[in-house]
Amino acid sequence: MNGGTRQGIDLTRVLPAPQQRVFAAWTSPEDFAAWYGGEADVPLDRVSMDVRPGGAWSLVIVMPGVEMPFHGVYREVSEPDGLVLTLKDGSAPGTPEDTEAAEGEIITVTFTDLGDGTTELAFQQRGGNLTPAQYAAAEDGWEAFLDALVARLATHP
Repeated sequence: MNGGTRQGIDLTRVLPAPQQRVFAAWTSPEDFAAWYGGEADVPLDRVSMDVRPGGAWSLVIVMPGVEMPFHGVYREVSEPDGLVLTLKDGSAPGTPEDTEAAEGEIITVTFTDLGDGTTELAFQQRGGNLTPAQYAAAEDGWEAFLDALVARLATHP
């Protein structure tokens, strides 16, 4: 564990799919449910996505004995170049008056067409609502999610 304070997460992956397919994997409920949560189950009937600026999204990750709800709002939708959305889990702090925490973390994903049928995904999570240990755990989670995304793209081109 490094000593400094972490303000977020930065990940980059080259995905084995064209840019438009990667955008769809982030914006279609069937695709999103298949990879978000990694190995955990996300029932399709618990996924809601209104993919437009100001539109809400939500889902529930279901594991034995526990349900983890996540939700947020799309800030920017730039098909097929990327998305900006807020992310909160069910345990996130914040009251309606506390708008910064109430919005949760800000996720920015940028999809760059590399021209050979692959797409570079640049992922950023910001917000400062998590402790360094929570950011480290969240980063591990996103790494697992992105592994699942790669698998999804391989099996559903």
